[in-house]
Amino acid sequence: MALPLNQLPKEIVREVRSRKWLALLLFAVVSFSVLAAGFVWPYKYQSEVVIFVDDRNIIQPLMEGRAVATEVSEKVSAARELLGTRSVLEGIATDTEIFGDNAANLPPEQLEERINGLKYSMSIAQRGDNYFSIGYSSSSALKTFRVAQKLGQAFIEENARRKREESRSAYDFIDKQVKSYEQQIGQVEERLKQFLSENVDGTESDANARLSNLQSRLELAQLEKEELETRAQSLERELNGVSRTLRQGRTVDAYQERINSMEEQLDSLRLRYHDTYPDIVILREQLEELRRQRARALDDQEVSSGAGGDESIPNPVYQEIRSKLVTTNTDIETVETRISSIKRLVGEQKRRMERIQENKAQYSELTRDMEVNKEIYNDLLQRREKARVSMHLDIEGQGLSYKITETAQYPTSPTGPKFSMFAMAGLLLGAVAPFGAVAGLLQVDPRIRSRDQLQDVLDIRVLEHLPEIRTPFEKRRDRKVTVAVVVMAVLVAAAYVAVALASVFGVI
Repeated sequence: MALPLNQLPKEIVREVRSRKWLALLLFAVVSFSVLAAGFVWPYKYQSEVVIFVDDRNIIQPLMEGRAVATEVSEKVSAARELLGTRSVLEGIATDTEIFGDNAANLPPEQLEERINGLKYSMSIAQRGDNYFSIGYSSSSALKTFRVAQKLGQAFIEENARRKREESRSAYDFIDKQVKSYEQQIGQVEERLKQFLSENVDGTESDANARLSNLQSRLELAQLEKEELETRAQSLERELNGVSRTLRQGRTVDAYQERINSMEEQLDSLRLRYHDTYPDIVILREQLEELRRQRARALDDQEVSSGAGGDESIPNPVYQEIRSKLVTTNTDIETVETRISSIKRLVGEQKRRMERIQENKAQYSELTRDMEVNKEIYNDLLQRREKARVSMHLDIEGQGLSYKITETAQYPTSPTGPKFSMFAMAGLLLGAVAPFGAVAGLLQVDPRIRSRDQLQDVLDIRVLEHLPEIRTPFEKRRDRKVTVAVVVMAVLVAAAYVAVALASVFGVI
């Protein structure tokens, strides 16, 4: 039956006074138990290295757009992943400076156990935007210090090595692609060169210009032919209206005048035509005939110094018109020949256009491949140079880098509750333990200990309460017991303090 709270302190004191030796025993047991827990408590020493992520150095604005610095997102998780790799942990687990000379010759089972211990005892925490810490805890202060120091060095070295390998791999990959595209461009150029050597028809624009020129020449030649044909018809009509010969006296001088006139015509024709020209041949025959006639006239002396008989002679006008007509007909034949040649060239040009159209698709494909390959090749060249500069940045330790701002410190005291805390808590808990135990007992004790409990439970009115009466002998005996218990409590406390001080000062 639960005791009312207002009666609880009084009953606790009464119960403790009635069980002094039991309270003393409980005080001693609880105090020394807490002190013993302080002796066996597994104390841990903590040491850590603070890393600064330097991503704002002077190289970044200088090389912006020209180089790509290696970046790390989520620095804490990246550091945890890097330090959790087998190679890093195994290198620390087999370090003879930390674990002794036999560390390099551990059996596989012990090596795995040590690696797992390192992994679970390692801690990485964020320390701001550009700072994070790498810590290690163990029961040995010296081991904790050395492992924390080694973890910081291993992170810096491994990160630098990975950055160098990453930039080197990127450069090698891009360089390989550049060389591959160089070969592809060379092959496409060779195919294009072979194609152009086998197809000498030229481009479509050249063929169109050539065809347009030939058609223009054909039209001009046809117009010229029509003009010449019109002129020939006009000369024929004029020639039909002129007499072929004229009548004049046969004198030697008349023969000579005709000969002179025809020689002038012959000289004029020779300036424009060859000797095989028809008009020239006719004039030469006529000249020969006139010379023979004049020779006969002189031989027969039929010609006197006066005038002779009349004779028929060629009409110069008729001869001139006839000569123009022959010239015009010859020009017509020449123009017809030119028209035929131009038509033949036009046909050849059209066949050339057909061949160009057939080869256009292949030429377009070759040029398209060339342009695409050159575009990618030029882009890869720029990227390769950026990768080269980035690789040198990583080799020189520029760009994004990690620096140790706080080295590992030797831990002088363990983390968590210390022995002094256990010592002080032991006395306090020992003194409180009897009263706490009695308070708990009173809450579960079914006996009635006060008037209020009786009235509340049985609903009976209590008329009077008789107090406990002790004899003088009982009072003297109780005082003796109290003094003895107090003396024993002081002795227990003194022993407790002595043991605690001895442990603090290293005596035990």
